Amino acid sequence: MVRMDVTELWTNIVLWLGEHAPVTAAALLHPSPPPDFAALEAEFEIRLPDELREWWTCCGGTGADVLADVLPPFYTPYGAEQALEVWRAHRKTWAAQWERPACDYYAGSAGSSYHPAWIPIAGDGFADELVVDLRPGAMRGCVLEWEQEAAQVDRPEWRDVAAMLADVHRALTEGAPAGHSHPTVTEDGRLDWQIR
Repeated sequence: MVRMDVTELWTNIVLWLGEHAPVTAAALLHPSPPPDFAALEAEFEIRLPDELREWWTCCGGTGADVLADVLPPFYTPYGAEQALEVWRAHRKTWAAQWERPACDYYAGSAGSSYHPAWIPIAGDGFADELVVDLRPGAMRGCVLEWEQEAAQVDRPEWRDVAAMLADVHRALTEGAPAGHSHPTVTEDGRLDWQIR
């Protein structure tokens, strides 16, 4: 099997959406202007993984208050600027614990407060997010699901951004599940993930 890079995966996902779920495809934006990674990394105070940088050069998220559940089970991707806004909101919400979060040290491990090294990459329109975990360790770069109400993350959903996009691409093109979700398209042309 040939492994696709992040740009190719995202491009193929968007092309599939354009053909099968045009309303979802129409909601996705191309980043304009391109992300200023030096400024992002200065504010995040951490180096972003190359594949996240690559994704944000081709994925600009959606417009304000527009949901496009491209990532299972119900997440709309963020562009770099949206991610920064959400991260800033978490910094404000979790200010009392920002310097000493209630989280284990290594990437992929448990946490019960928001960690500054979690970079949000998608949201459900309420308060839950997919985050890239940039804490140190072998799982650095894994994708976690942050549950705001429970104030926790569980085990990693994907090893990295590329694995997440590959799983979504496979689910769309083969009709297979992605994790515990199966892709369907609504009558009005929106991608919807059914949890099984």
